[in-house]
Amino acid sequence: MNLASQSGDAGGNQLLFANFNQDITSLAVGTKSGYKFFSLSSVDKLEQIYECMDTEDVCIVERLFSSSLVAIVSLKAPRKLKVCHFKKGTEICNYSYSNTILAVKLNRQRLIVCLEESLYIHNIRDMKVLHTIRETPPNPSGLCALSISNDNCYLAYPGSATIGEVQVFDTVNLRAANMIPAHDSPLAALAFDASGTKLATASEKGTVIRVFSIPEGQKLFEFRRGVKRCVSICSLAFSMEGLYLSASSNTETVHIFKLETQKEKYVPAEEPTTWGGYLGKVLMASTTYLPSQVTEMFTQGRAFATVRLPFCGHKNICALAVIQKIPRLLVAAADGYLYLYNLDPQEGGECTLMKQHRLDGIAEPSNEILEQGSHDRPLVAQTYSAAVTKGYLDEQGAVGGAGLDDDLSDLRLEEENEQPPLILETE
Repeated sequence: MNLASQSGDAGGNQLLFANFNQDITSLAVGTKSGYKFFSLSSVDKLEQIYECMDTEDVCIVERLFSSSLVAIVSLKAPRKLKVCHFKKGTEICNYSYSNTILAVKLNRQRLIVCLEESLYIHNIRDMKVLHTIRETPPNPSGLCALSISNDNCYLAYPGSATIGEVQVFDTVNLRAANMIPAHDSPLAALAFDASGTKLATASEKGTVIRVFSIPEGQKLFEFRRGVKRCVSICSLAFSMEGLYLSASSNTETVHIFKLETQKEKYVPAEEPTTWGGYLGKVLMASTTYLPSQVTEMFTQGRAFATVRLPFCGHKNICALAVIQKIPRLLVAAADGYLYLYNLDPQEGGECTLMKQHRLDGIAEPSNEILEQGSHDRPLVAQTYSAAVTKGYLDEQGAVGGAGLDDDLSDLRLEEENEQPPLILETE
């Protein structure tokens, strides 16, 4: 997520960009002086994996899972994408585009470059442009989401600048899959689950979050973040197994919703014994006869758990991950900190702040918060397999290609089980 203003000014903070990799095992940070990666294997320590200081004003840095492949954009050259092998310190290729690059998304088959009114789909194996989606509705924030699944390799992006339509595109077969009328107001956030079968959406109003089936577009869940005020949703994120969904905003509260059906959470009802109980029963029974807008209010899910952040108004990005066998909520924010909270997967409620780390790599003074993990239960992470892609070539609008010839023939990303070797062709 771009943590600077549109002018590129981050104030006194060095931080320009922060994002988690696809399986939430590392955090990428772009700064005025370069970029760095941190491991997310521990709560107590934020271990720096790598730091690059030879590219200034890094406004986008995206790592492919745990491999050495990284995509970089700098404010010094905002139309140019560099793809590098960071452990070797070599540039694989670079491409220049007709306008400012607003977002880059990666999975094991595709690399997506988002401009304000177009999207470029590259083959991750040779970085050639397979397809260009042109004349998209104005998308100045670069909002888009790419599924990390090989089996359901979908791209989602706004289908309108005035209402909350979502265009779903099949990046393997290179064709439109669906258009989902998700909200009345323009879209503010999009996120796929790890399987690529669910898509979470939020509008600029920020009060309601919806989850749709992909590619069918059927509404599966609807959650109410709040009714008192409209907010700007900063990020949506599913847990890896798809049971929880987090939503952060420009307020101090992060909401975590549990994706369970009414049947799954059904408990045999007991007869109410208080006036409050009777009133609740009457209200729920009356939803059959109430106007649809009122009925919707009763049927919308509420937050399963919440987090109270120590700030308000900062851009941030959240993630749900299992670290040291305990489910956690992670928040990287424009104030220059990474916050880690414990999530109780059984009881929910307010999450406990376990640790905060400075994203400039400087250790915080010792002020330990004791872990209370006895009531936590681990979540189950998913595994993924690699796949081979095919498509056609359309290079108009993106200029560039392979860079270092001597690195192309034997390029091997460090984690071969994470990503098949890149094979780059020179003209």
